[in-house]
Amino acid sequence: MTPIKFTREEIAAISAKLRPYFRDELEVELRDLPAEMLIEFLAREIGPFFYNRALYDAQAVVAKKAEDIAEAIAGLERSE
Repeated sequence: MTPIKFTREEIAAISAKLRPYFRDELEVELRDLPAEMLIEFLAREIGPFFYNRALYDAQAVVAKKAEDIAEAIAGLERSE
């Protein structure tokens, strides 16, 4: 599997979410390098769980749409 990589902008946005959480909940000031290292760790070690869950959710949506299409096609059948 290809590793999850974030752009600089995404890393900045994620860091902006992490810093207040660490400050308010853990009373820890998270600096740039530790924040980036944490993001890299989360992407590498935990990211695949979120990625796979998103795939399962997307697969369920596609399966439901395919079922709807099959029902719609069956509704077009003509009686003899």
